[in-house]
Amino acid sequence: MTLGVVDQIALGDLVARYALYADRRDIDAMAGLFTEDAVLVLPDAPEKLDPVRAFTGRGEITKTLSVLNDIPLTFHALAGQVFDVGAELGRATGEIACVAHHMTSREDGKASDLVWHCRYTDTYRLDGRTWRIARREQRIDSIETRPVRRWRGE
Repeated sequence: MTLGVVDQIALGDLVARYALYADRRDIDAMAGLFTEDAVLVLPDAPEKLDPVRAFTGRGEITKTLSVLNDIPLTFHALAGQVFDVGAELGRATGEIACVAHHMTSREDGKASDLVWHCRYTDTYRLDGRTWRIARREQRIDSIETRPVRRWRGE
């Protein structure tokens, strides 16, 4: 059984908003994309690229996502997304590929872009008529650093 078109569009919008809100630093809106009891599992980069740090509930998720406020500029580009019916009614799963750019100023005054090529393994749950993230695990496939000539806000 496959997800209907309306659900696929809604889930695509959900993951796109996560990326958009991250880039806008709208942490409260990002956290609002999760269910109240959601779990977010993140890597401990650069040492560990697999998901090892779990945060449960919107409060913990909001706090951990707030680290984005310390990065002057980000750009999250979604590279692919696939959604499937979940094991229970009102559930779905997803695999999301993303390239996340993190612009920073180095100590030598030059700008650099820390790039994460990552994947999210998601479980979604209907909350009333709205899809929300119930569980999200992030894996980083590779990390690179690129020189940047100039960036907005510099």
